[in-house]
Amino acid sequence: MQLLKTNNHNNRSLDRLGRKVQPYLYLLPAVVLLVMFLFVPIIMVIRYSFYNNVIINHHPIWVGLANYKTILSDAVFIKASKDTAVFVLLNVVFHLIIGMTLALMVNAKNLGPAPKAVFRVIYLLPWMFNATVIAILWKLLLNPSGLVNYIMVTLKLSDKAIEFLSNRSLALWVLTFINIWAGYPFYMISILAGFQGISPELYEAASIDGANSTQKFLYITIPRLKPILISIALLDVIWTTQTFSLIWLLTGGGPAHATEMMSTYVYKTAFQSFQYSKASAAAVIILLACVILAIFYVRNQRRDD
Repeated sequence: MQLLKTNNHNNRSLDRLGRKVQPYLYLLPAVVLLVMFLFVPIIMVIRYSFYNNVIINHHPIWVGLANYKTILSDAVFIKASKDTAVFVLLNVVFHLIIGMTLALMVNAKNLGPAPKAVFRVIYLLPWMFNATVIAILWKLLLNPSGLVNYIMVTLKLSDKAIEFLSNRSLALWVLTFINIWAGYPFYMISILAGFQGISPELYEAASIDGANSTQKFLYITIPRLKPILISIALLDVIWTTQTFSLIWLLTGGGPAHATEMMSTYVYKTAFQSFQYSKASAAAVIILLACVILAIFYVRNQRRDD
């Protein structure tokens, strides 16, 4: 009898252990893939940044922080960092302004359901295209014989066709404009979703107290949208810092490094100059910047919760 009780107790213990372990077994394949394709490459890149003659040489040479010193004193990297900062700042600011404006328009009470649906589809179009389609579209529009130059010459806004993407003084601003055009729908949809979560009773109470539209926007809408605005802005900074495809397809970082960003700098250093150690050091610097932003994002999310 005692043996039977012992066996039953052992079986229950095994069952409890199995129930505890089972969720982790389901997660195991995903965790293995995550480690193989995310953490291992990151660790390898960090390791490469402290060596020379990596990948193509079986006997890498330890150089410590020499690659970081070389990168941080490289004029092209410094320019790429400054251009990236300008590119990111302008994108976030204009994404916020355009997204907020369009969300307010679509959310207007005097707009019927059908027009709202039509405008939402139209405003979302840029987000439906991938980087390749966007690059081809804008290259055709901005071509010297393209539609934009035709309109400008016809309306006497310019004496001759302009090389928008080949002009050193214009290329960065044109590229920034295109990326703003491609990314504002994310803000519009997020802010529009935030509008749906604000109780109409708050606006009704404010109207009874004599508040005008501006006061309602400043003291009700903005405070209620603040968590969403901070979250999408931080995400946008991270995503825009890592933008590569659109820049590469439109300008390739040129002309003469006029649109060189940190992402294109890393790619060229690694796969055109074959300086993998320098590229790894630059990639680690970008990683650290993104990790810092990600920490702010997570802290903001926890504070909101």
